[in-house]
Amino acid sequence: MLEVADILRRYGDGYLLKFSDKMLYSQHRAFADIINCRTQLMGGHLFQCDQCGHQRYCYHSCRNRSCPKCHKNDTAAWLDQRQQELLNVKYYHVVFTLPGPLRQIVRLHQKRLYGILMKAAAQALIKLARDPHYVGGLIGVMCILHTWSRTLVYHTHVHCLVPAGGISSDRQQWLPARKNYLVPVEALSILFRGIFTDMVRRQLPQIRLPASLWRKNWVVYCKPTIQGPDKVLNYLARYVHRVAITNSRIISIDDGQVTFRYKPTKSPRSKTMTLHAHEFIRRFLQHVLPKGVHKVRYYGLWSPANRKDLYRVKSLLADDNDADAPESQPQQINTTETQRTSTPEQKCPRCKTGTLLWLARIPRQGRAPPPS
Repeated sequence: MLEVADILRRYGDGYLLKFSDKMLYSQHRAFADIINCRTQLMGGHLFQCDQCGHQRYCYHSCRNRSCPKCHKNDTAAWLDQRQQELLNVKYYHVVFTLPGPLRQIVRLHQKRLYGILMKAAAQALIKLARDPHYVGGLIGVMCILHTWSRTLVYHTHVHCLVPAGGISSDRQQWLPARKNYLVPVEALSILFRGIFTDMVRRQLPQIRLPASLWRKNWVVYCKPTIQGPDKVLNYLARYVHRVAITNSRIISIDDGQVTFRYKPTKSPRSKTMTLHAHEFIRRFLQHVLPKGVHKVRYYGLWSPANRKDLYRVKSLLADDNDADAPESQPQQINTTETQRTSTPEQKCPRCKTGTLLWLARIPRQGRAPPPS
């Protein structure tokens, strides 16, 4: 199977000659890590068959959060932790999208504006939900940053998972939202725009926001999770540890061109796109987050500061339903995960009868730091 690493190995030197001085430190680091991932440079272990003597090398992963080959187990662990925090209520999937004129500004100030974007989205939801006309209490908001479209174009937006209700101001009562209705989307869009622009002006006064922002609609999507919170959580988990493109979508990398598969929005059929290798690398690297930027943040009832209130709500809902479904679910997940991650004896790929036994450890080779 073709990989992003193959593209970087074949065309990366030419790309670096042209654009190395414009790349972030995190992009240089991801570039090197992806190329070296699961190679002898990362070190690993040597196994040998106890029957035919066949030796097999197993190299370590780079663990870079932008690597397409890493973090499969991390996704499962993240899901396990989030399942334990789910409440036995309905949920809403809310998406906040920045208008086009802001995308270049956000790209130039990623480290500050990504955090402002997620915080503004959460504050808008929490503030509007506190209104007694809607929820009247403190809701929980899980924000997940997403920066790419299906063709790797820079498209900044935030996915949010929100329970259909909140805890009262005295922290003693659960206040459910109305059926199939959380907050008015138009009011949420206006409030989000106001909070975001105000935070930018206060924290980054040197940035000039275009006047056209006030004449454009800020797109906000809010729908109940008809398929249940587990489905949406699995959907969001793919963005937590997934990068802009998976290796399975790459079709060919011949003659300086990269062809990959993508599925257009609202279309059941996949299409293909062909880009110059350097353009593909540019699109891929622009989604490598700066060092220190968190892709997932928790606000309101899901904030670490309100963890006691979260467990109080779980207890209240358990009393109301005479059973605590979220408490029993993680036990099943933990058992399955333990069985899945237990290391069975590996059969020799050559003779098919012998067992691969550990023989030696391969030390990791030193590497030079990325260019500053």
